[in-house]
Amino acid sequence: MRNRDVQDISKEVTTGVLGQKSFLPVSHPDYKYPTSPNPYWGKLQESSDLVYSDNKTEHNRGQWLSRFSSNALGQIPSPELHVEIGCNAGHVIVEWAAANPKGLYLGIDWKFKAIYRGAEKARKRHLENLLFLRAYAERLEFIFGPAEIDHLYLFFPDPWPKKAHWKHRFVTTERLKNLASLVKPGGTFEIKTDHPEYFEWMLEALSPCESLWETLSVSRNLHEGNPLAHQLTMPAVTLFERIFIKEGKPVHRILLKRRANS
Repeated sequence: MRNRDVQDISKEVTTGVLGQKSFLPVSHPDYKYPTSPNPYWGKLQESSDLVYSDNKTEHNRGQWLSRFSSNALGQIPSPELHVEIGCNAGHVIVEWAAANPKGLYLGIDWKFKAIYRGAEKARKRHLENLLFLRAYAERLEFIFGPAEIDHLYLFFPDPWPKKAHWKHRFVTTERLKNLASLVKPGGTFEIKTDHPEYFEWMLEALSPCESLWETLSVSRNLHEGNPLAHQLTMPAVTLFERIFIKEGKPVHRILLKRRANS
């Protein structure tokens, strides 16, 4: 099952006005995460060394580099923050962090169990350059400060193929503009999808953002011409990507660079 970056159900929260209740979309500035009966909700509260969950994900806006261990920071003279949206159980980002101890990695997903599993993998491998956030991707602007991210990744988001559901797609012109404010000038944003219609949608959404994003590369069949593509493993490819390669399904990719003069 794909990662659904967009949680389309509004949540009931206390607004603070005489204790009144109202339903707010998760993208609303006043939204607060509720408690959950999910057993992994409690487990995440106990994994504070590697996991920031729900409302806690917004307490370090603009200061995420300082949240990594002093051991990790001491080994990195010029740390760069890599953020993966929809990291699932950390299949890719754990391997990235292990292979590149001079980078700092932060994985985001809204699924309790997936984030817990990812944190357990990082803990077992003693990775001090990796943190996980249990949060909604719509709230990135409340999680990160301006130009705080060096490299951003979004792999195989839910395409919401039915027209009636297009409003739930994560990649839109408005969101690309918002994300540009969070990525450093010269930083990158990599997107992959197996859905050709969604890919064209993405390119259209990018068109009004040319002053913010430079398109470094566009591929409608990333692994075409590579006879050894089926041998690729994580983190070079994701779990989904390995399946698509095996099935001969083209992988579409966009690589963007945040412009420095905007």
